[in-house]
Amino acid sequence: MDRIRMHILVCGGTGCSSSHSEDILENLKKELAYHDLDQEVKVVRTGCFGLCEMGPIMIIYPEGVFYSKVKPEDVKEIVEEHVLKGRIVKRLLHKEAIDEETIKSLNQTRFYEKQQRVALRNCGVINPEDIREYIAVDGYEALGRVLTQMTPQEVVDIVKASGLRGRGGAGFPTGTKWQFAMGDAPVKYVCCNADEGDPGAFMDRSVLEGDPHVVLEAMTIAGYAIGSHQGYIYVRAEYPIAIHRLQIAINQSREMGFLGKDIFGSGFDFDIELRLGSGAFVCGEETALMTSIEGHRGEPRPRPPFPAVKGLFAVPTILNNVETYANIPQIILKGADWFASMGTEKSKGTKVFCLVGKINNTGLVEIPMGTTLREVVEDIGGGVPNGKKFKAAQTGGPSGGCIPASLIDTPIDYENLAAVGTMMGSGGLIVMDEDTCMVDIAKFFLEFTVDESCGKCTACRIGTKRLLEMLEKITSGQGTLETLDEMEQLAYDIKANSLCALGQTAPNPVLSTMRYFRDEYIAHVVDKKCPAGVCKELLSYQILPDKCRGCTACSHVCPAAAISGNLREPHVIDKEKCLKCGACLEKCKFGAIIKG
Repeated sequence: MDRIRMHILVCGGTGCSSSHSEDILENLKKELAYHDLDQEVKVVRTGCFGLCEMGPIMIIYPEGVFYSKVKPEDVKEIVEEHVLKGRIVKRLLHKEAIDEETIKSLNQTRFYEKQQRVALRNCGVINPEDIREYIAVDGYEALGRVLTQMTPQEVVDIVKASGLRGRGGAGFPTGTKWQFAMGDAPVKYVCCNADEGDPGAFMDRSVLEGDPHVVLEAMTIAGYAIGSHQGYIYVRAEYPIAIHRLQIAINQSREMGFLGKDIFGSGFDFDIELRLGSGAFVCGEETALMTSIEGHRGEPRPRPPFPAVKGLFAVPTILNNVETYANIPQIILKGADWFASMGTEKSKGTKVFCLVGKINNTGLVEIPMGTTLREVVEDIGGGVPNGKKFKAAQTGGPSGGCIPASLIDTPIDYENLAAVGTMMGSGGLIVMDEDTCMVDIAKFFLEFTVDESCGKCTACRIGTKRLLEMLEKITSGQGTLETLDEMEQLAYDIKANSLCALGQTAPNPVLSTMRYFRDEYIAHVVDKKCPAGVCKELLSYQILPDKCRGCTACSHVCPAAAISGNLREPHVIDKEKCLKCGACLEKCKFGAIIKG
């Protein structure tokens, strides 16, 4: 190992793996072996670096040079030029990597400058399949301190003092939840919610893929704090890489004595098992998740009693999500005051978001609570592409709501998001531009909720379906102003009468879009127009005679033969035949076809 002079880190997260990062790794090993460099250059498969837009990413140390959008066929050039000759392959550098011939590191890009990584601190840094690398960055030190120097109450007190709130939804104080579960019950459980079913969300998956040991360490700390000896990680089966690395981590932890009997010679026993979910969104709700672990259909239970009193197998249970646990070891090591110094008065620490949608820099970001939406969209995200205007951002997934452009300076924390009609949720942040129809967005999320409703309560099973039918009437031009009033009333009825949080929050996308974009709803029902030009049944296509060159390109691609005209003469569209597919609009090179 003393001979190693260079480390090459390659992202092995799901996103980059789907873009052939495994082939890149394989080619690297072959090229290094060919040049007899395999003993002095170490190749490391890491977790997600975060800047998914630029993947696959490769970082070469000690220089810290990062290459973006690397292809397997680029490996030969990288090895021969950079590794052998010390000449950086500039064509593969990120656009921000060169400033007056100075090579910048990944952390110096706009994407990273305003981030503060706590939960993600090891993602993209260590090999998640090697416990020694986790130990090298203070891994399991917090567990050792807890088991040898602290009482269970002291552990709970430091978590409470930190102000850490649950990162999976409503933001319930983590330490308070742990306090509720302390008591004399002979059997208790610690559960981890790694189900993560929101569209566009991959925060927890990335932590599991890039730093699985942090979750195991935190769950063991939680077990000691409440007096539990068994933990379960409920992870969806669609996360094969996360499952694979979690199982490796569990096996390694057992071998090293960090799981199992008499951990650190303290007399404390704790073990963890995986439970795979089959992708039901409702199983993100804590009681439904526990019901699923028990082997039953994942349906929520009435509360109270709450899980801290009667949870998994009817005994006291605590449940936190992956990101919440990922903060625990650092809070133990650095103290409650350190964590509480970040964020706002009531929302402490950082929050991980999946930044997706109409944004230049899609990826995984971790920011201090209180960072404004503008900073996330314009600074970290690099703004909206193609010169389009920012219109809204959706937070909280199907349970959240939309923040309009007029509120782009809203600080992102639990209280401010709730005040504008949305929620933090698990951390999805979907950016929308001027071409987005907000009625269609509401319909998209409601379609998801209808599909995912477990059907146990009438308000959610029937109510969301009726609500969706009303939205479909509106987007097809059959809605009226009365439809809007009926829809709003039904939305509040669903919120008031649903059994669990899935149903109670299902109307939020509808209510928030009606609150901030009511003019779009009115345009759909009164003018029978979709201002964004998205709702197909409200569209019509027209050829502008003064711009049409009569090239016939549009008529050749029309599947319904709805376009007629002579060569070099203006063409016309038969609106009765038109399928509104948009093929003609895409084909026209002269801007002669418009939709509206």
